Amino acid sequence: MELLSDAAFKLYIYVCLHAERNTGCLDLVETNMARALGKSPQLIQGYIEEIERQGVCRRRHAAKNQGGYDQIEVCDDFWPYEKDSLRARSDHETQYLERIRQLLTGHCCMAIAFTPADRKLALEFYQKGVPLENVRRAILLGCTRKCTTLRSTQVAEPITSLQYFRAIVEEVGQLQVSADYWRYLELNLNRMEAELTEKNGQPQTK
Repeated sequence: MELLSDAAFKLYIYVCLHAERNTGCLDLVETNMARALGKSPQLIQGYIEEIERQGVCRRRHAAKNQGGYDQIEVCDDFWPYEKDSLRARSDHETQYLERIRQLLTGHCCMAIAFTPADRKLALEFYQKGVPLENVRRAILLGCTRKCTTLRSTQVAEPITSLQYFRAIVEEVGQLQVSADYWRYLELNLNRMEAELTEKNGQPQTK
């Protein structure tokens, strides 16, 4: 508390509450931090620089050859738990998680912030050897079902967690359909999303 300003200290607490316990790392999504702390992303940048300057946290690249910073890590002296030194991620694992995070954006029926719980499930997919294509297809199928519901009702919850797709990922792994089916599904989903956006601006949610 003596090292940091009040706002920077609150940011440090936010990181501690949301970071992975065994690594002290959190995806650096400044919009989430800004929303949680009620500050602008520009101010959040300044607080990040402050806690980094004081040696409390450090920004790090989650994968090589990527621009910008991907994660923020609480330094060992300020992390309230014990880190697993053997739990360093490979580039392949990091890229897998990042690809899933990207797949969870861009659909009007989803509002997923990719929280630590989402990362944990994505890591579970990685450890089980679930192909990224299966995850992508599960998202297509799940979003198609959700958009169908949105078209038939005026009030519906958006998808807010990767957990929504867990069973669908397993379902996709057992399906035996052609690549043409998935191309059709993607085109149909694009059409439904365009209709929903045109009709409502954004799908109505509770």
